[in-house]
Amino acid sequence: MSDTVGKPIKCKAAVCWAAGEPLKLEQVEVAPPRAHEVRIHILYTGICHTDEYTRSGKDPEGLFPVILGHEGGGIVESVGEGVTSVKPGDHVIPLYTAECKECKFCKSGKTNLCGKVRATQGQGLMPDKSSRFSIDGKPIHHFMGTSTFSQYTVVADVSVVAVNPKAPLEKVCLLGCGITTAWGAVAKQAGIKGSNVAVFGCGAIGLGVISTAALVGASRVIAVDTNPGKEAWAKKFGATEFVNPTKLPEGTRIQDYLVEITDGGLDFTFDATGNVRVLLRSVHVMRAALEACHKGWGVSTIIGVAAAGQEISTRPFQLVTGRTWRGTAFGGVKGRTELPGLVEDYLKGDMKIDEYVTHHRTFAEINEGFGDMHAGDCIRCVVDMSRFASKNSPPQHRERSDDLTPPDTRFPPQRAEEGEDTENERYVEEQATDDDERRGAVLAAREEQRELPAMRDDACECFENVRPQSHVIQIPSRRVER
Repeated sequence: MSDTVGKPIKCKAAVCWAAGEPLKLEQVEVAPPRAHEVRIHILYTGICHTDEYTRSGKDPEGLFPVILGHEGGGIVESVGEGVTSVKPGDHVIPLYTAECKECKFCKSGKTNLCGKVRATQGQGLMPDKSSRFSIDGKPIHHFMGTSTFSQYTVVADVSVVAVNPKAPLEKVCLLGCGITTAWGAVAKQAGIKGSNVAVFGCGAIGLGVISTAALVGASRVIAVDTNPGKEAWAKKFGATEFVNPTKLPEGTRIQDYLVEITDGGLDFTFDATGNVRVLLRSVHVMRAALEACHKGWGVSTIIGVAAAGQEISTRPFQLVTGRTWRGTAFGGVKGRTELPGLVEDYLKGDMKIDEYVTHHRTFAEINEGFGDMHAGDCIRCVVDMSRFASKNSPPQHRERSDDLTPPDTRFPPQRAEEGEDTENERYVEEQATDDDERRGAVLAAREEQRELPAMRDDACECFENVRPQSHVIQIPSRRVER
């Protein structure tokens, strides 16, 4: 048994102290799991647009200070009383969409939404309305029930699933969000085989929809994106055609063009952008996706979630004449029940994951990873939570070695009472100076990006699960000293 069981652990976490601030590597104290909780050693995490949405301050309901991250993979360090679904040593994926198997939602057989921990998860807290993270005794908010930007995290036992240990966690961690969302959005709909499909947005989720549609046998898969660099990616993942709306003749709306080239419209369309407010050739993207559907039977699925408070609209005639507008959360996938099967599909070669990973970063470079995400050539960036580069290391695509030794061997956790200086802590101290010098430039650049592009590179559907209800504990806001 590990000597950390039942004791607080000190480790590194990327903390967002305030909206718009870059993440800052801090030493945090992670309390032991309480009843029906699991403490996980996070080895790898992806960076998703939802993390950036909250970090940037665009989420009006974002909570700070907070440890972001929701697309991770790791090993169970310890479990609290009453936990039977996982055990220490299990390879696991945290789930931002819980599955208790007991609530009204879980028993309905109609949805993958679960009501067990939704209220407190939205408040940035554990089910008992407290936090397991603290710095100098001050609590830090959880994020989406997962907080994978910490080397150790605590989750509810209904929010984690064990997977085959043969699967590389640096790859299958991505099943915690985007890839699974895309797979479920397609695979859980009947009738796609032999149908015409259009996918709006070619980020990670859009590419996942394209890949799954091609896999299940769609006869025609049309990718739609304003970034010409996405054409090669879309076709690599199975698109038969690529349409850039900005290249259409003046006055031609994207939905009209799609209806024309498909003899009346698409059988299925998918919005993977989350764009409602921003206009594309004078039409909202979600609306365009619906209106590109075939009269009588076309189905448009919203995957990307727009900013809080936004609304969608169309003419009622579009629905009266037989088109269907629907949405999906986490692709309709029940994480604890179905995710292990997706891992097995990956191991058999039946599911793409490797192809999504275009960038690698050390934990020390997590802010650069956010920059990668905005680059046109980035699909997914995976962060190695154990690795800390020198502060002078130039940003780059970091290709990991084949050494899969768990990071707890190379960087063992500290019990809180030890408090010894480590290489990681020294890096954090060095980083503070660099952070202060560059923060002004970073924030200025972020401000210039406040306006959304015509079509975002990617959009995650997981905002639904992070909305706070009412504050239960007071968590002070701390800004990095200037």
